[in-house]
Amino acid sequence: MGLERFSRTVAAPAALALALAGCAGSDRPQLPPATFVAQQQAPGEQYIIGPLDKLNIFVWRNPELSSQVQVRPDGRITTPLVSDMPAVGKTPAMLADDMKIALSQYIQDPIVSVIVENFSGTFSQQIRIVGATEKPAALPYRANMTLLDAMIAVGGLSEFAAGNRARLVRFDRTTGKQKEYALKLSDLLKNGNTRANVRLEPGDVIIIPESMF
Repeated sequence: MGLERFSRTVAAPAALALALAGCAGSDRPQLPPATFVAQQQAPGEQYIIGPLDKLNIFVWRNPELSSQVQVRPDGRITTPLVSDMPAVGKTPAMLADDMKIALSQYIQDPIVSVIVENFSGTFSQQIRIVGATEKPAALPYRANMTLLDAMIAVGGLSEFAAGNRARLVRFDRTTGKQKEYALKLSDLLKNGNTRANVRLEPGDVIIIPESMF
């Protein structure tokens, strides 16, 4: 009877802890699956150029003016004939228009295109993954990026991660406040449940707690 009483004594707090953990996550809403979002919404926002991004600037019929450059920490780039052009905070199309205006002083009707080769992204365009993952990181947001994309990039969950108690923190531009959503990372990564895969937005923060057991 002593052993049986001891088992009940240990089991009761454990059951209570599990119940509390379930209650803590149950009050958070869940996001719709990524497949549903893709059908209902347009693709993500245009990429905003950030510091350290690598750009391919092509000037049609003027290869000597075309170049590959990296955005400097001060947010500017320098290309043939154009020095200290502000780049951070612009879309590639906006930067191409500005380059066209600058080059118009030297050539007639320049046609300029800008392609972002390697992304770093501004702070507001990053996806941050913290907590019990193999390598916490800040990732540049890409259009139509999903939770699965982000988790693959950071190597998945750590050994002691409580994946189904993870949460996503998102800034709601309508209310001006942060909102939390429940995530089911274990269902997604270990059980292959694609309904647990959700669409991400620029600035999302994914928080993964460790298991208590």
